[in-house]
Amino acid sequence: MIKSIAVLGAGQMGSGIAQVCAQAGYQVTVIDISEMQREKALVGITKSLDKLVSKNVLRMEDQQATLSRLAFAKTLPGGDFDLLIEAVTENITLKTKLLAEASQILRDDAIIASNTSSISLTQLAVCTNRPDKVIGMHFMNPVPLMQLVEVILSLTTSDETFAATADVIQAIGKTMVVSQDAPGFIVNRILMPMINEAVFTLYEGIATAKDIDAAMKLGTNQPMGPLALADLIGLDTCLSIMTVLHDGFNDSKYRPCPLLKNYVAAGWLGRKSGRGFYHYDAS
Repeated sequence: MIKSIAVLGAGQMGSGIAQVCAQAGYQVTVIDISEMQREKALVGITKSLDKLVSKNVLRMEDQQATLSRLAFAKTLPGGDFDLLIEAVTENITLKTKLLAEASQILRDDAIIASNTSSISLTQLAVCTNRPDKVIGMHFMNPVPLMQLVEVILSLTTSDETFAATADVIQAIGKTMVVSQDAPGFIVNRILMPMINEAVFTLYEGIATAKDIDAAMKLGTNQPMGPLALADLIGLDTCLSIMTVLHDGFNDSKYRPCPLLKNYVAAGWLGRKSGRGFYHYDAS
């Protein structure tokens, strides 16, 4: 039975994953080499819990209990965890390096999950010393609010690993869908080409960003237009996923739009940089 969880990466996704796991009663340690990022994560989790308390979704005593179950560390403090969830940048070199290192520290029976949104789980699994215990847990952003967790099975994932992961997802109150190990899995296999096509529509001068988003919101009942959503996700992440799709399928329909490449090259990454397809308050 899983009781203790390590979350590798204290960014937006890692912080959200840590919060929902701690709220569900798990002891959680958030690991990030950056002290500034660790401090930012604690502030963000506290603010998120404050909002839940103000909306009467969470009791104040439950907020304090959640925070008491959270710890932060610069590196993995020993191997006494039942589950490690990796939530670092969508970069296969970085992920394989960190997961290989973690697998040498963790107990032999510990499960390793990756929050990857597009990278092959089989490639990640074989870099560890326990490919049967590696699985994908792709959370949606923002984690505390989004209901879905996309579970990805590598070629080597055991039934026992899947069952234990499913128990955690149920315990944190999320809904699970299961995907086989193919580029983009379910969500991004469908979502990212739509976003990329919206960027092409802007690139070709067919419509403004505002009108593209309004058309998709009002015409297809989406809560957020595709360009605003790309800004929320991060244009660098969108480009990374489109590159994985293009390389994985070798199909021109997944070719990343040149405008998306140029925005990323310019550092216009969306909300996190203050500019993407829209401008944002830097504060």
